[in-house]
Amino acid sequence: MLKKMAQKEIIMEQDLRKLDVTKLHPLSPEVISRQPTINIGLIGHVAHGKTTVVRAISGIQTTRFKCELERNITVKLGYANAKIYKCEDESCPWPLCYKSYGSAKEDNPPCDVPGFKNCKMKLLRHISFVDCPGHEILMTRMLSGATIMDGAFLLIAANESCPQPQTLEHLSAVDILKLQNLIILQNKVDTIQQDQARNQYKAIREFLKGTVAEGAPVVPISAQLNYNIDAVCEYIARIPIPKRDFVSPPRMVVIRSFDVNKPGCGIDDMKGGVVGGSIIKGVLKVNQMVELRPGILDKTADGKTICRPIYSRIVSLFAEQNKLQFAVPGGLIGVGTSMDPSLSRSDMLVGQVLGDVGTLPEVYIELKIRKIKLLRRLVGVEEKESEKHVANLVKGEVLMLNILSMATGAQVIKVRNNSAKLQLTAPVCTGIGEKVVLSRRVGGHWRLIGWGEIEDGVALDVPPTPADILFTV
Repeated sequence: MLKKMAQKEIIMEQDLRKLDVTKLHPLSPEVISRQPTINIGLIGHVAHGKTTVVRAISGIQTTRFKCELERNITVKLGYANAKIYKCEDESCPWPLCYKSYGSAKEDNPPCDVPGFKNCKMKLLRHISFVDCPGHEILMTRMLSGATIMDGAFLLIAANESCPQPQTLEHLSAVDILKLQNLIILQNKVDTIQQDQARNQYKAIREFLKGTVAEGAPVVPISAQLNYNIDAVCEYIARIPIPKRDFVSPPRMVVIRSFDVNKPGCGIDDMKGGVVGGSIIKGVLKVNQMVELRPGILDKTADGKTICRPIYSRIVSLFAEQNKLQFAVPGGLIGVGTSMDPSLSRSDMLVGQVLGDVGTLPEVYIELKIRKIKLLRRLVGVEEKESEKHVANLVKGEVLMLNILSMATGAQVIKVRNNSAKLQLTAPVCTGIGEKVVLSRRVGGHWRLIGWGEIEDGVALDVPPTPADILFTV
């Protein structure tokens, strides 16, 4: 009880009765105080320190699952929030004047720099980290996370040569997605000599030439020892606030889903399914009716795929431990719903789209992709395979597609010039013009080969919204 009262005093309250979405901004006090408004991805080769960097800035360990802890690698998309502050006294020494805390920290904590402890700090940014797996076999999960990023840290270990295979593959992916605001973190500098660090810095600069990250800052750090983390906080504070649409019907990309009920939970104590993701546009509110598409998938007797959207009411909104009355675009949000929790368990709803009832895009089972651009060579593979050219798409071959947070298989049924028609193994809710990332099976793993955009498609017949749902909207 005391903890709740304390939090009430130190972070801004939200009041749905006073909400005017036309006046909202990512830096509005009632927004930035409680929820993140920028997503920053952690990308790079396996074991280069992505999860350790997140822990150093946010205080949160993103590897939570048994398989991740046993192998000491990220397997699922990790997530954590942090607030970035700067001392209000301009004479506070750089970079000590910058500081990061967890999401529940008050908006104006005291500065902890000696000689400035009577000064307050100002909240500059509230961010979500998306910790992407670095292992080659988990590339599709990295691509799912990349679709919601506003910026990214590219981790490069100082005690290894540059580039490593997945360093190259991840950088190619963010290049394809036109991701801006990249910051290169030269991690583990505590494990090498100064001249080695300088030589590797030159190698990193050479590697970045001609890429989207060519002019990006390279910051030497030791995440394990918290060395130079305050300088990283300054670079985060420099990331421009993306333009957000607060007035359109809300739409959220689902990247995680859970059943939070423990075994043996009584029926009266049972909670509905929880989905997590990032709002693309609009504002979600507690007690709002929402729809998830494609929803529940099934097949008819003749093998035809059918989908039934899931309708549910939002019963709670959270940004980590911060309870929300409304949630805006940017940052990772947990949405507690009234749906059957068996539908959301074990990430079963990843790739789905949540939004206002009746406002979501079509659900496609077949897509026509235009403006296909293939990489000249494979990236992220062994040196002997790196010279292999990426062959043109062939009718009948099977690809892996990443569309928003959905990863689905697809068979090529027609190829013409720089366009192709694809039959999907699982339907996807998406819009015309959305970017599609293409991967091909090479050497037993899915390898990034190119990208394109959706021109048209064959949509499934979605059952009309039930009258009782429409009545409650």
